[in-house]
Amino acid sequence: MALFVHLKTVSELRGRGDRIAKVTFRGQSFYSRVLENREDVADFDETFRWPVASSIDSNEILEIQIFNYSKVFSNKLIGTFRMVLQKVVEEKRVEVTDTLIDDNNAIIKTSLCVEVRYQATDGTVGSWDDGDFLGDESLHEEEKDSQETDGLLPGSRPSSRTPGEKSFRRAGRSVFSAMKLGKNRSHKEEPQRQDEPAVLEMEDLDRLAVRLGDGLDPDSVSLASVTALTTNVSNKRSKPDIKMVPGAGRPVDYQVSITVIEARQLVGLNMDPVVCVEVGDDKKYTSMKESTNCPYYNEYFVFDFHVSPDVMFDKIIKISVIHSKNLLRSGTLVGSFKMDVGTVYSQPEHQFHHKWAILSDPDDISAGLKGYVKCDVAVVGKGDNIKTPHKANETDEDDIEGNLLLPEGVPPERQWARFYVKIYRAEGLPRMNTSLMANVKKAFIGENKDLVDPYVQVFFAGQKGKTSVQKSSYEPLWNEQVIFTDLFPPLCKRMKVQIRDSDKVNDVAIGTHFIDLRKISNDGDKGFLPTLGPAWVNMYGSTRNYTLLDEHQDLNEGLGEGVSFRARLMLGLAVEILDTSNPELTSSTEVQVEQATPVSESCTGKMEEFFLFGAFLEASMIDRKNGDKPITFEVTIGNYGNEVDGLSRPQRPRPRKEPGDEEEVDLIQNSSDEDAGEGGDLASVSSTPPMRPQITDRNYFHLPYLERKPCIYIKSWWPDQRRRLYNANIMDHIADKLEEGLNDVQEMIKTEKSYPERRLRGVLEELSCGCYRFLSLADKDQGHSSRTRLDRERLKSCMRELESMGQQAKTLRAQVKRHTVRDKLRLCQNFLQKLRFLADEPQHSIPDVFIWMMNNNKRTAYARVPSKDLLFSIVEEELGKDCAKVKTLFLKLPGKRGFGSVGWTVQAKLELYLWLGLSKQRKDFLCGLPCGFEEVKAAQGLGLHAFPPISLVYTKKQAFQLRAHMYQARSLFAADSSGLSDPFARVFFINQSQCTEVLNETLCPTWDQMLVFDNLELYGEAHELRDDPPIIVIEIYDQDTMGKVDFMGRTFAKPLVKMADEEYCPPRFPPQLEYYQIYRGNATAGDLLAAFELLQIGPAGKADLPPINGLGDMDRGPIMPVPVGIRPVLSKYRIEVLFWGLRDLKRVNLAQVDRPRVDIECAGKGVQSSLIHNYKKNPNFNTLVKWFEVDLPENELLHPPLNIRVVDCRAFGRYTLVGSHAVSSLRRFIYRPPDRSAPNWNTTGRLPRGRRVLCDGGPSSHPPGEVVVNMEPEVPVRKLETMVKLDATSDAVIKVDVADEEKEKKKKKKKGSSEEPEEEEPDESMLDWWSKYFASIDTMKEQLRQQEASGIDLEEKEEVENTEGLKGPMKGKEKAKAAKEEKKKRTQSPGTGQGPEAPEKKKPKIDELKVYPKELESEFDNFEDWLHTFNLLRGKTGDDEDGSTEEERIVGRFKGSLCVYKVPLPEDVSREAGYDPTYGMFQGIPSNDPINVLVRVYVVRATDLHPADINGKADPYIAIRLGKTDIRDKENYISKQLNPVFGKSFDIEASFPMESMLTVAVYDWDLVGTDDLIGETKIDLENRFYSKHRATCGIAQTYSIHGYNIWRDPMKPSQILTRLCKEGKVDGPHFGPPGRVKVSNRVFTGPSEIEDENGQRKPTEEHVALSALRHWEDIPRVGCRLVPEHVETRPLLNPDKPGIEQGRLELWVDMFPMDMPAPGTPLDISPRKPKKYELRVIVWNTDEVVLEDDDFFTGEKSSDIFVRGWLKGQQEDKQDTDVHYHSLTGEGNFNWRYLFPFDYLAAEERIVISKKESMFSWDETEYKIPARLTLQIWDADHFSADDFLGAIELDLNRFPRGAKTAKQCTMEMATGEVDVPLVSIFKQKRVKGWWPLLARNENDEFELTGKVEAELHLLTAEEAEKNPVGLARNEPDPLEKPKLPDTSFIWFLNPLKSARYFLWHTSRWRFLKLVILTLFLCSVPGYLVRKTLGA
Repeated sequence: MALFVHLKTVSELRGRGDRIAKVTFRGQSFYSRVLENREDVADFDETFRWPVASSIDSNEILEIQIFNYSKVFSNKLIGTFRMVLQKVVEEKRVEVTDTLIDDNNAIIKTSLCVEVRYQATDGTVGSWDDGDFLGDESLHEEEKDSQETDGLLPGSRPSSRTPGEKSFRRAGRSVFSAMKLGKNRSHKEEPQRQDEPAVLEMEDLDRLAVRLGDGLDPDSVSLASVTALTTNVSNKRSKPDIKMVPGAGRPVDYQVSITVIEARQLVGLNMDPVVCVEVGDDKKYTSMKESTNCPYYNEYFVFDFHVSPDVMFDKIIKISVIHSKNLLRSGTLVGSFKMDVGTVYSQPEHQFHHKWAILSDPDDISAGLKGYVKCDVAVVGKGDNIKTPHKANETDEDDIEGNLLLPEGVPPERQWARFYVKIYRAEGLPRMNTSLMANVKKAFIGENKDLVDPYVQVFFAGQKGKTSVQKSSYEPLWNEQVIFTDLFPPLCKRMKVQIRDSDKVNDVAIGTHFIDLRKISNDGDKGFLPTLGPAWVNMYGSTRNYTLLDEHQDLNEGLGEGVSFRARLMLGLAVEILDTSNPELTSSTEVQVEQATPVSESCTGKMEEFFLFGAFLEASMIDRKNGDKPITFEVTIGNYGNEVDGLSRPQRPRPRKEPGDEEEVDLIQNSSDEDAGEGGDLASVSSTPPMRPQITDRNYFHLPYLERKPCIYIKSWWPDQRRRLYNANIMDHIADKLEEGLNDVQEMIKTEKSYPERRLRGVLEELSCGCYRFLSLADKDQGHSSRTRLDRERLKSCMRELESMGQQAKTLRAQVKRHTVRDKLRLCQNFLQKLRFLADEPQHSIPDVFIWMMNNNKRTAYARVPSKDLLFSIVEEELGKDCAKVKTLFLKLPGKRGFGSVGWTVQAKLELYLWLGLSKQRKDFLCGLPCGFEEVKAAQGLGLHAFPPISLVYTKKQAFQLRAHMYQARSLFAADSSGLSDPFARVFFINQSQCTEVLNETLCPTWDQMLVFDNLELYGEAHELRDDPPIIVIEIYDQDTMGKVDFMGRTFAKPLVKMADEEYCPPRFPPQLEYYQIYRGNATAGDLLAAFELLQIGPAGKADLPPINGLGDMDRGPIMPVPVGIRPVLSKYRIEVLFWGLRDLKRVNLAQVDRPRVDIECAGKGVQSSLIHNYKKNPNFNTLVKWFEVDLPENELLHPPLNIRVVDCRAFGRYTLVGSHAVSSLRRFIYRPPDRSAPNWNTTGRLPRGRRVLCDGGPSSHPPGEVVVNMEPEVPVRKLETMVKLDATSDAVIKVDVADEEKEKKKKKKKGSSEEPEEEEPDESMLDWWSKYFASIDTMKEQLRQQEASGIDLEEKEEVENTEGLKGPMKGKEKAKAAKEEKKKRTQSPGTGQGPEAPEKKKPKIDELKVYPKELESEFDNFEDWLHTFNLLRGKTGDDEDGSTEEERIVGRFKGSLCVYKVPLPEDVSREAGYDPTYGMFQGIPSNDPINVLVRVYVVRATDLHPADINGKADPYIAIRLGKTDIRDKENYISKQLNPVFGKSFDIEASFPMESMLTVAVYDWDLVGTDDLIGETKIDLENRFYSKHRATCGIAQTYSIHGYNIWRDPMKPSQILTRLCKEGKVDGPHFGPPGRVKVSNRVFTGPSEIEDENGQRKPTEEHVALSALRHWEDIPRVGCRLVPEHVETRPLLNPDKPGIEQGRLELWVDMFPMDMPAPGTPLDISPRKPKKYELRVIVWNTDEVVLEDDDFFTGEKSSDIFVRGWLKGQQEDKQDTDVHYHSLTGEGNFNWRYLFPFDYLAAEERIVISKKESMFSWDETEYKIPARLTLQIWDADHFSADDFLGAIELDLNRFPRGAKTAKQCTMEMATGEVDVPLVSIFKQKRVKGWWPLLARNENDEFELTGKVEAELHLLTAEEAEKNPVGLARNEPDPLEKPKLPDTSFIWFLNPLKSARYFLWHTSRWRFLKLVILTLFLCSVPGYLVRKTLGA
C-alpha cells in the first residue's frame, strides 16, 4: 500500500526568491528540492511516496507547505494547503488545484496544483493513463524506497530533478555520488537547518556548488572501498557482485590442541582412569592413573588437519574417561562429553581455557553426571593468533560449577532429549546409473525402471542413522523417522541430512543439506525448541548428467557451492525433552529408525504456478578458451527448464497431464485455468537460440545481440510459501541499507570527512524505521494453513528481535557523538550480523535459479541467483532485490575447476533481466526493462497478448562516447618472479575493449592516460541511460615477454553520464578521480585511481562534445593524457630519505649480493643511495641522508606510492634487481611543522606524544612554576583524583616510594586489618629471581582479571594510559600522582593495591619485573621510533591457494626512514641550536658504523610446545643463532616435557650491523636421526639497540646493590639519566638537595640512602635518578617510555606450518656495547631445585566406618578395617596399616605411621617426581603434580578382592583443619558446604584431628563412610635425618600397640571367649526372654491349680 503525491506547480507567488515545499502525511515529512530564483511560478514537478502499513482512513489529512528558502536563516512560510483524503480513498486518484492559506488561516492568492493517488492493498491502483507520472508505466514496481528513506534521514528531502526526468531513484546510490564530490556538511549543526541531507545525492550537488562556490574540499575523493562499486546507483540495475568468490570447500590448515589437566568426582569405586581424546577419527590417550577418582594428568595433545572449514567445524571433539583400559581389554566407559569443533572456534579467542567438561554416560541416560574433566581446548586456523592465558602456577581452587566447558548461555544442567528427524519423501532425483542395462532390460522384459535407489542418511553429534532404501524411484516415499538421543542443548551446531544412492559397489551422495540448529530454535526466555517443517528443502550439487567418475562429487557432499539442482526432500524435525526418571524409558542413546505418520500433500502449502521470465541484454567477456562454437544460455529453476539432464520430472499438481517421453524437448503442458482464458498453451522456453560469438579482443568474445535481445520464460509449480521469502526479503532490505550506510560511515572516517556522526545517526534512524516497518508487514497471512510451527515461532522471535533492535537503534542514535562514532559503529556491525542471521530462512521453498552457458551442448560455466532475490511482490519492501532489475552476472567455472587463478578469469559477463512471481501476477513482468522495445512473440502465439515474448527488439538507440581517464594504480599483485609486474589495464564497455600502455617493472603504475571509446550504441530511452549506464569492467594484466598475459585483478565502475542537452560544467563535470578496489578472486589486489564519463553524442555529432585538450604529447605519440580538470592539483614536496643499511639479502640467481644500492622513486622523481662496496663486511650506507623534490597532489589521499628497489651492481655495468617494496601510504611519514618554536627531530609530526600527568593542586611549597608529583606510598583508600595537565613550561616534582623497611612495616600494620595474621617480611636470603618472576606473574594475572572485569581491552587500556592519563576510579587527595601510581596500583600485590577489595591472602613485598604476555615489539611499536624496516619482496605473490605466504617472498630488509614535507619549511626549524643541515629532518641520529656488542639471552621457559615424538611429548632443548655463532644446548635437553623450564642464560659477542638477527629455536632431541625443529622466534636486535626506548637493558623497579634484585646494567641510573639528558638536549639532571633531582622542568623526589650487604646506610642519588628514568615519558618534548625490566613471551613458529603457533617461549635479551664498562656476571635464573621433605602421617584411630561383612555364624555386621595412604602421583608407593579385624562398631585402632619422602617446589606448589615412563624409556621424565595426600579405608577380605569403603584427598597447601573429636567431624568438612578454616601443612608443620571419609552411593551422592583420626607432620630432609622415626610401629621412636577390644581376636583362637561375646552380645535379649518365658511356664500350672482348687 502506498500514497503518492505528485506536486506539480505553485503559481501566483509574490516577489522573487528560492522556493521549497514540505509535504506531510501521518507525521512524516518530505522536502522538495530548492527552486532557485523563481518569480511567480515554481514548477516543482516532484513525486513523494508514503508506504502505508494500514489502510488510509477517509478523514486523514495531507498537508503541503510552501516556504521561501534561506541558506542562513530559517525558512519563511508562504502558505499551507490541507486536504482531507476522503475522495482519494474512494476514487484512488484525484487532481486538485487550490489556493493556500496563511498563518492566520486567511486565504491568499497563491495556488498550487497537486495530484494524489492511493495504491491499495490488493495491488489495484486507480486507472493509469499514459500521461501519468511522466509516462513511466513501471512506476509502482520498480520505484525504490528512496524518498521514504531520504525523508527518514534527519532533515533531508528527496532529491531534485529537472522536469521530464524520472522522479524515482534509490537512496542507495549515496556513495557513488558522494564520492564524486565529497560528502560535505554544513559546519554548524543547527537544528533549524532542515534542508541538510545526511548524504548528498548526485543531484543535490547543484545546490552544493552554489553553497561552496566551487571551492571543493580537497579531501573529497574517497579511498577505494567496496562501497564505491557495490552501491546501487539506480533503480533499474542491481548491484554487481564485485568479488568472484571461489566456491568454499578449499582445504585449510587447522590445529586442535587439547590439554587434559585433571578429572574430579569420577563415579565408580577405586578406578584406574584413562582419558581418551577424540577429534573426528583420531584418538589419543593419556597415561593411566591408578586407584583414584580424581586423577591429575596435565597432558597436552595436538591434532593437525588439512580440510575445508565446513568439514572441520562439523568434526566432533569427544573426551571420554575409560576405566582400567590395558593392552588386552578396552576398558569400560565411565562417561563422555562431546562438542563440535565449530562451537570451540566460535568462542572468543577460539578456545576454552581451564574449563570443566561434564561427563555423562551415553548408555545410561537416567544416571546423571559421571564426573568432570578439566581441560583446555583450542582450535587454530592458519593465521589465527590465540592469546593463551599465561601459564603460571594455577593455584586457585577450582570452582567447578562456575567454569564448565560450555559456551555462553548454555545452562549447566543439560537434559537428555530425543531429536526426531522425520523423512517423508523426495522429488526430482537425478539418474544415478547408466541407462545401458536399463535399455537392455527394457528390450527384454519391457519394464522401464527409474535409475536410482535412494535412501537418506542423517549425521548428528558423531552418530548417524539411515532410512530404508527405496528401490528404483525418482520420487521415493519413506515416511520414516531417525531418532537421536543427546543432551539438550546439544553442543553440535549442525545436522547433516544426505540423500544417498545405494549401489552394490559403493554408495554415493546425491545431495546434502545442513540443518543449523541455531536457526530453527531460540534459547531466549520466550524461545522455542528446535523444530522444522514438514517442509521441502532443496539440495544442490554437481550437474545432473550421470558419469561414472563425477569430478564434482564433493559438491554433492555439501562442500562448496552446488552448481545444479539435485533434488528436494520433505523433512521435519522435532525435539522432545526426556523425563529420565521415567522407568519405561530406554536408556541407551543408540540411533533408532521407525515409521513416522505420513503428512498430507498440502501440508507444505498450496501448489501454485510460478512464472520466471528472463531477458538477455548483453553477453560479453566470454572466455576465448571456450572456443567459437555456437553458444546458448540455459536458465533453470529446480528441474524446470533443464532440457539436457533434467530427465526425472518433478511431480506436477494432479490435474495436469503428465509430460510426454523424455525425448520431448519443449515440454508443453496444459496451463493453469487463469491462462486458459488468455488463450492456448504456454510452452516454456528455457534457453536462448545458439549464436556464434564474435571477437572482442585477444582474451574475450561477445555475442552480437545488438538490438534483438533473446528472452526465456519458464512455468513451474511450487508450494506457495512466498511469505517466508517476503519476510526474509524485508530483513535483507533493512540489512542492505544498514550495510551500505555503515560502509559510508567507515568511508567517511577513513577519508577523514566531516560529520560521520550525522551519517551514522541517519543510518540508525533508517534502521529503526525499517524495523518498525517489518513489524507492520510481516504479520500478514497468519491463517495460512501450511504454516509450520517454525514459521510461527520464527515470526514471533523475528518480531521481538526487530522490535528490540528498533528500540536500541533509537537509543543508540541519541548517544552517537563525535568521539563515540567508532564504538557505536562496532555495535551497529552486530545489528548487521544479527539481521543477516535472521534473514536466512531455514525452510526453503522455491529452488534457486541457475544460468548455464552451454557450448556445443556441454555445460561450461554457471551463475546461481537465489530465488528470493527475484521474487515479485506488490509491497515494495518484500520485493526481491534483483526482481525486475537488470543484473550483471559473471559466470564462473563449476566446482574445483573454479579454484585458483583459472577461476578468476571471467567466463562470461551477462546483463540479464529477471522476474519471478505467481503466474496470475505476471501482467507487469516487463516493467523494469529499459524502455523503447517491441515484443516478438513465438510463432504459434500470434495475436495472443498473454504470451511472453521470445525476444525484444529495441527501436530506440543512443550514440555515446566513453572517456576512461586511467590515472594510476597502487599495490598491485606481483606477477613476475622479480616481485614486480608489467601492468596494463584493459577497459571493457558493452562489447568494446581498449588497453592502456604497458609500464614495465612496477606495482604502482601511473598511466595518466585517457582512453576514448567511440560509436557506442546503447539501447533504451535516453533519460534512463543517464541514471542507468551499464557498468564498466576494468581488468589489470601483466604483460609477459612471450606475449602471454597474466590476470592481476578486476574492478567495476559506473560512468558519469552527460546527456546532449546538459552543460559540461561543475558541479558534475569534469568528474573527480576516485579509488576503486581491485579484487583478484576473493582477495583485494590493489586500488585503481580513475574517472569515467559517458557523453551522449547529440544530433550535431561529435562537434558538440567537450574538446579533448592537448591531443597526444609529442613524446608519447598518440597516447592522450588525463585532461587538466580531472588530474589532481600538485604542490612541491621534498622527500628526505634516511639510508641506514640492508639486512639478510638472499641470493639472486644463485649469486650472492655483493654491491647493493637502493633506488627510491616517487611520482617519476627519485634518488639513489650510495653504493655499499662490500655487503659482507659492512651492510650499512656511508651517506645517511639524501633528498629529492617532487610534485605531489595537494590531497594526501591521492599521494602516489613510493617505491624502494634494491639492485646489485655487477661487473661491466650490469645490475640485477634484488627485491622491492612499495610504501603505499606516505601518510605516516608526512611532517607537519609544529606551531610552537620548533622542537627537536624526534617530536616531528610523526611522533605525537600527548601524555597527561596527574598533578598536585596542594599548597605550593615549591618555586613557582614547579608542579610536585608525589610518589609516597599511600594508605589505600578510594578517593577522587584530580587531573591536571602538565604543560611544557611548568615543573613537576615526582616522589618515589621510600624503600625504608620501617615505613614498609608501618604501612603494613596500618593496612593489615585486625583479623589478618601479620605476614612476616620475606627473608632476603630466601628470595631469588624466581620469587620475583612468580610475584610478577600473579600481578599480571590480577591485572588481566581486573581488565576483564572492567571490560577494557588490553590495547585500549594501553592507549588510554598513553594518551589521557589515568581514568577510572582514582585514589589520593587533591594530591596528584603521576603515572607511577598507576604502575604501583598494577605492580603491587593485590593486598597493597586495592584497598577494600584486597583478597585474603597478602603477598610479601617483593620487587617485581614486567611480564609481557606478547613480544616486546608489539608493546613498543616494533621499535620503529625512528628507524623503520621495509621488507623487500621478490617473486610472484602467492595465491591463497598455494598456501604460500608473504614470508616466503621476503628476500631481505631495508632499514631507513622517510620524511615528507611541503617546501619551503618555516625558518625556525633550521635555526634551532645544533641543527646539522646534512641530516635535514633526521637530527641527532647515532652513527651507523659497525659496533661490537655483548648479547646476553636469558631463556626462562617454554609453554605448550607442539609434540614432536610419537608418545605425544617432546624432549626440548634451546638453540641460538646470531651471525656465525650457533649455540646448541643439546646436552641439557629436558626429557618428555611440553612445558619445560630452561632457566639459562647465553652470552654471545656480535658486531652490528653484520649480525643483528637473533634466532632462538627450540629443538626436539632424538636418540637416533636428526633433531626436529619445534619452533623458532626471530628478534631484530639492531632496532632494539638503537631505539629511543632504550631496549638494551631493562630499567628495574628499584635500585639495589646486592641480593636477588641487584642492578644489572653497568651504567648506574644517574649515568643513564645524564646520558639521556645530553642526547636529548634537555636541561639537567640537577641533583640536590638529597632526595631530589630536577630534569628540564620536572622535579623528582625519592629516598636518599641505600643499604649495602652489611646493613650500612650510605647516601645515594640513584633512587631519584631511577625515579626520573621510570617517568621519562613525562619529560616534555623528548620523553618516551623506557623499557622496564621484563620477561617477554614470544610465539614459536615453524616454517613447515606457516602461521600456526607451535608454542611460546619466555625470554629476555640484554645488550651491552663492548666499548663501555663490562657488565657483571649474568643473573642466575637456573630452575629452582625442589626441596626434599618428609611427610609423616600417623593413623591413630577410625570411627563410624560402615560395616560391610555379614558374620558367617551369626549374620552380625562387621568390617575388617585397614587404612591405605599415598601421595598423589606415587600410587606405587602406597602404604597400608595393619588390619583391625572384626570391628563391630566401625571403630578401629591403629597407631600406625606412614613415611612419605618427596621433592617439593614451593613457588609452584607442586611435587616433583622423576621416573621412567616405561621399561623401554631412555631416561627419566619429570612430572609436576599438586601436593595431595589420599587416605582410604578398606575392608580386608581373605579370599576375594578387598572392598573399598571411602576416601578423602587432602591438598597439603589448603585442607580443612581436622575436628577435635569424632563427633564434631562431619561430612560437610570435605564437601566444602560449611566454612572450615583451611590450613597448609607447609606453614603449620604439624596437624592432628579427625577427617571424614566419603564414598558415592547408588544414587551417585556422597555419603559418609567413616572417620579417621590422623596426625600429619612435615619435616625437611635435614630435620628428618636428625630426628629419624620408624615405619609402621618400628624403631626408632616406635608407637605403642593399640589396645584392641577383645572381639577383634579371631574366634578360633579363643573360641569360648568369642562364643561368650557373641552369645551375650548379640542374643542377650532373646536369652532373657527365654528365661522369663521358662519361669512363666514353670509357674503357670501351679498358679492355675491353686486358682481352680480355690486356694
